Amino acid sequence: MLTRGIPEHIRSDNGPEMTAKIVRGWLKVVGARTLFIEPGSPWENGYNESFNGKLRDECLNQEIFYSLKEAQVIIGQWRNHYSTKRPHSSLGYRPPAPQAYSAKPPEFEQPKLMQ
Repeated sequence: MLTRGIPEHIRSDNGPEMTAKIVRGWLKVVGARTLFIEPGSPWENGYNESFNGKLRDECLNQEIFYSLKEAQVIIGQWRNHYSTKRPHSSLGYRPPAPQAYSAKPPEFEQPKLMQ
């Protein structure tokens, strides 16, 4: 919100973290509204549902956490990998890390016979 401004609304599911009074109060203070998806309609929030599925499949289902600190460390490592190294199909199977992202795909020279 600091770099792109306050959105008109924030779309979310009806989970307790977005229906909590304190979150709704904060959104009201900053001037954003909530736009809840229809219950039982995960396709209305596809980006979030896709991320949640990847987090569950690639991290949470692979681990047993014995402490909060262990969960924080392991999930933090996965988040770092997801955000900097893991290829994303929406980016042409490139990682989203700024140092690894190229705005333009590399150009390949065609053999002279094909020109």
